[in-house]
Amino acid sequence: MTRGILIAGNDCALSRAIETETIKRVEQFASAIIPNRISGTAKNQSQETGRLPLEWNPSSPISARTLAIAAENRLERIDEAILICSPPSIRNSAADLSLSDVDLMINDQIKGWFFLVKELAVLFRIRKHGTLALVYPDIAGTGKDDIIDILGPSALASFRAFTGGLLAAAGNEPYITMGFYTTDAGNEAAFAAYIFKSLEEIKKGSNGKLHKFGKFHFFR
Repeated sequence: MTRGILIAGNDCALSRAIETETIKRVEQFASAIIPNRISGTAKNQSQETGRLPLEWNPSSPISARTLAIAAENRLERIDEAILICSPPSIRNSAADLSLSDVDLMINDQIKGWFFLVKELAVLFRIRKHGTLALVYPDIAGTGKDDIIDILGPSALASFRAFTGGLLAAAGNEPYITMGFYTTDAGNEAAFAAYIFKSLEEIKKGSNGKLHKFGKFHFFR
């Protein structure tokens, strides 16, 4: 039976790098990518060969359940679920924020993760098998003359805190939970390779660990 890999996250260079790394290991994988719907954001979704695209509306708990079931049906089983949070930037002052953009950021980059993780956790707990990998960038912001992004970092902080809570509780679950973050902007391909190396070399004590990848990182 082939290895079942589900990738879910927003459309970004990091998700595309992880998809490229995934196809080196399996012929097909399931992918639920949130399109960039923030006003003025360019769209550049992956067209990786072997990608089985699945529909996902992050704001809907029913959609999260449907996604988990659909991924398991298409793959036969889910061995690894890789969730990637890298929110798009919205560089407006507080007074100029678009209310629709605020709603999209909350639905796509905050609420959606809670709904999806719940469904995957239920599935992994029933199967007593699976690895949940939570991935995000942790990269310094802009220079002093740039308009500060006040929404993207807030959404990312929520995901980072959520990851910390899941890692802290990992020892009580029958599946593996791992966190990964990078401080190295523009090195998505190497970060993706590091994530898979870590997933494929899970050792005793790996469960509940947060792994950092940065410019001074060396492979183990």
